[in-house]
Order: sequence, then C-alpha cells, then structure tokens
Amino acid sequence: MCLLVLAWNAHPRYRLVVAANRDEYHDRPTAALSLWPPPEEILAGRDLRAGGTWLGIDRRRRFGIVTNFRDLVETPPEAPSRGGLIPGYLRGGSGPGDHLAALEGEAAAYGGFNLLLADGESLWYASNRGTPFARALSPGVHGLSNERLDTPWPKLLRVRRSFEDWLRAAGSAEGGELFALLADRTPASDDQGLPSTGLSVEWERILSSPFVRNERYGTRCATLVAIEPTGACYLAERRFDPAGVCTGETECRLAPGEWPAPK
Repeated sequence: MCLLVLAWNAHPRYRLVVAANRDEYHDRPTAALSLWPPPEEILAGRDLRAGGTWLGIDRRRRFGIVTNFRDLVETPPEAPSRGGLIPGYLRGGSGPGDHLAALEGEAAAYGGFNLLLADGESLWYASNRGTPFARALSPGVHGLSNERLDTPWPKLLRVRRSFEDWLRAAGSAEGGELFALLADRTPASDDQGLPSTGLSVEWERILSSPFVRNERYGTRCATLVAIEPTGACYLAERRFDPAGVCTGETECRLAPGEWPAPK
C-alpha cells in the first residue's frame, strides 16, 4: 500500500476512516478483498505470492495497514514478508501497543516498513526506519506513503487536503468522494518538487501522482474502511488493470457484531 489518509476519532460518525491506494507490480498475483478461509477471522485482500496482506480487519474490528519504506536498501531474500505483519496482529489477542512492543525486537529482520494498527481504544504507528519504533497517535488526521508518517510528499499533501475538506463536510464513506480523491492521476508539477529517494527522475515523476498508472507497476486497488464506535463497518475495494481501468469492486457492510459467513 503506497498512499493512505486516515482520520482517527475526527469524524462525527466514524471512529476510524481510511482511504488507501495499493501500488504493486501488475504481475504479482493477488486475491480480492474477501473473508479468509477458516479458521482465520480476517477480512482482507491477499498477496498470493507470500500469503500476507496490506490491509485488513478482524471480527473485533481491529485494523491494520502496512506500506513499504522506499529507501532502496536491498531486502535479504530470507527476510520475512512485510505482508505477514497484518495477519500477525489480527491473529493475536493483544492491543496495538502490546503487539508492537513484542514485534520491536524482530522488526529489523524485515525490509523497511510503516505499520498502522488500531483497535477500539487506540491507534499506533510503527516503522523500522525510525525512532522511536512505535508510538500512539492522538485523535486527528494523518497521511502516509512510502516515507515516515506525515512526510509532506506533494501527492500526499494534495490528497490530504481533499480528505480534510470531506471531513469538514462530515461526508459519508459510501458517497463516492473518497474513491474520487484516490483516483487523482496528476503527477507533481515542477514547482512542487519531487521526492528524492534514489530512483530516476522519470520514476519519481511516475510515482508522484496519487493514482499511479504504468504498464509494469501501478495502483492495483483502492480501498475504503470506515468503522463506527458501535462496531458497524463499511469496506470497499476497487481493482484496476495496468491501464488504470476498474476491473472489479467489492463492498461489505457489517452491522455491529456482524461477521460474514464463510463461503
């Protein structure tokens, strides 16, 4: 997942709202948002190569999302998959803070990552490319791409401004506005500046748009998550081909205490 904005206890209806784009190579096999097979109690998409996920929730409405950290440090082939970080949290019984405290000792074995974990009480951010490793977040709005939390990359600032406008209007997560802000395909202009992460200028420009379109690598899906204090929950995912054309959509509405039946 390479771009997200979220609101934690900052909307009159939802305790957590997340709008996120996942960027990945188009030839990497992926399963759509769905309930994982029993005995798992995870609702998420799935990376079919390594078996993990980039975003998911569990029956108790605990939530997790991960992004890679773009530092061009080569990840050893024996490193664990960063996609395992989300199911690792959702399979356990700990809250975000306790889970991250236990994870810290092994975090250096992974490639660079940013991780956001939440339950009904708290939202935590962690990165194995920063100090401290983990910290609790106060109510408010945050944005994340492939640098540390709230790093002001042009695409993140643009999407965050639109997201804050949506929050001020107390919009509904089901109204379409959040998908629209994630669909912005305009790269950063020369006067805005491009991130300098070690990639070529050409690739920095390609990756500078909120929605990345390229025949090899780009935005594979856009996902919305909105969880109310009661536990009512809305999830939606739109999937895209290399041309940026939507190829499928999944929506899931859960009442308080409800969980999808296994298929």
